[in-house]
Amino acid sequence: MDGSTRPFWLTAFIDYPAAEFERGRDFWTRATGWPLSAVRGEHEEFVSLVPPDGADYLRLQRLGGGRTRLHLDVHVLDPDEAAFLAQQHGASLIRQVGPGLVIMASPAGFEFCFVRQPREGRPRPRRWPAGHHSAVSQVCLDIPSKAYAAEVAFWAETLACPAEPSPARPEFTRLQVPQAFPFELLTQRLELSDEMGAHLDIGTDNRPAEVARLQREGAVVRAVRDGWTVLEAPGGLSFCVLDRHPVPSG
Repeated sequence: MDGSTRPFWLTAFIDYPAAEFERGRDFWTRATGWPLSAVRGEHEEFVSLVPPDGADYLRLQRLGGGRTRLHLDVHVLDPDEAAFLAQQHGASLIRQVGPGLVIMASPAGFEFCFVRQPREGRPRPRRWPAGHHSAVSQVCLDIPSKAYAAEVAFWAETLACPAEPSPARPEFTRLQVPQAFPFELLTQRLELSDEMGAHLDIGTDNRPAEVARLQREGAVVRAVRDGWTVLEAPGGLSFCVLDRHPVPSG
């Protein structure tokens, strides 16, 4: 991998079916405290959440069909060459949109894109009136057990970063992405599902306060674990709030 195919940024896209788009969009605007960009796209289907400092890394898309989901944009200088290399490691080409956008599927079927858009500067966490801080600081790839090893190896190769299994929780492996990236990447082995997916994780220095704030904005608590709380956002996307400082450690 050379400089033209080495990723320099990641964007997380929340994809909503048309019937859920407005509810989901409005929730994430409130959840992050960030305003929306102007809409764009041929069908005005794309919008970004714009932080007051740094580059945007959270975007939303209104789908023509399907269900609520998450996908990643992987930013590289040469999307065509990056797509070619990814196919050598098990990815599938879905569609070549143009010289700056290639839509792919990982070996386990997770949709992602190679894009050329320049981005730089990780935003700071938001400080809320209650005094705590939070930020979307991690994406977790949820991988079926039978595909886990190959999928983790694929992402480690594609993102040019080492994979470090968790000694305390063997179902998790951390991908050691560069500190310049806007969020960290974790992988989770699923034992009871055959469907690949992903979810957002919000890091905070006060989980009870952050969960309560998000509940007031319309999220519903689904489970409370040792170290994190699972919630569901309006529009159907599950996410977690972590006992974890909201700045990625790199």
